[in-house]
Amino acid sequence: MRKKDTPKLHATSKNVQIGIADKDRASIAQGLSHLLADTYTLYLTTHNFHWNVTGPMFNTLHQMFMTQYTELWNAVDPIAERVRALGYAAPGSYTAFGQLTKLDDAPLIPPKAEDMIRILVKGNEAVATTARDLLPLTEKAGDQPTTDLLSARMDIHEKSAWMLRSLLEG
Repeated sequence: MRKKDTPKLHATSKNVQIGIADKDRASIAQGLSHLLADTYTLYLTTHNFHWNVTGPMFNTLHQMFMTQYTELWNAVDPIAERVRALGYAAPGSYTAFGQLTKLDDAPLIPPKAEDMIRILVKGNEAVATTARDLLPLTEKAGDQPTTDLLSARMDIHEKSAWMLRSLLEG
């Protein structure tokens, strides 16, 4: 569920002629802003858990979380740059991200390792869903670069969720 006060998009150029209708560019940029906020929020939570994980799975989780937060960190720039290429300002504040994301913030008190895993499974599934929800619009608008970006993000988040879920089985 998105927060009520979603920030308004700010066009950075009124003359973007890339073959995508203005209305579609605005809708896609808004969707990408949600994806950016979800990705950044998941990055921060994953990094938090990397710092604070304890217990018998420490080495495994510490390394896995580092791999995942590094991938998330590297993902935010291409998402933000795609928003810019569409002619809009990319959100970049905690306030904006808090309004745009559907993910909960990391708990103030670090949870047990298994709860960290559950939270990250849910977060990765949510980000994959955010990307998937935008896909029909990008396909309809003929926005192949955004479609490719979304497809890659879905693949990564679905695999991350699967790997994390696998730790809880057995």
